[in-house]
Amino acid sequence: MSDTKLTKTRIRAGLWEGVLTGATGEPALDVLHLEQPLPGVNVSAIPDRPGEFAVQVPIPTQVLTEGVQTFLIRNRATGEKLAHFTIITGVAMEDDLRAEVDLLRAELDMLKRAFRRHCLETAM
Repeated sequence: MSDTKLTKTRIRAGLWEGVLTGATGEPALDVLHLEQPLPGVNVSAIPDRPGEFAVQVPIPTQVLTEGVQTFLIRNRATGEKLAHFTIITGVAMEDDLRAEVDLLRAELDMLKRAFRRHCLETAM
C-alpha cells in the first residue's frame, strides 16, 4: 500500500471534490459506479503545494436513482482504492448500513476481477 491519500473536501453542485497527497507525478484516477468508469474526472496540481493535487469528479445525473449509489475512486495504474463516496436518494436513512453493504459488494467485484486476471496470467 502506498502513502497516497485522497481526502474529500466537499460535494457541491454535483461535483465531488478532494485533495490527493503523497503522489509522485500527476496520477491517473478512475472513478467507478456499478463497475463502469465515470467520464470527466479532473486531477490538477495545486500551485505552491508540491505533491498535492485537486481532484474533481462530476456526478452524472443519470446515475442518481432510488437507493444507495457508491462510487469508488482508484489509482488507474495500481488499482489501489483511494476513496469512495456514497449518495443515498429517495429514502431517509437512520444509519449507513446499506451504503457499507453496497461498498463491500463493489470491492468484492473488484477483487473477483483481479483474482480471475491473476489466474489467467499465471496459468500460461
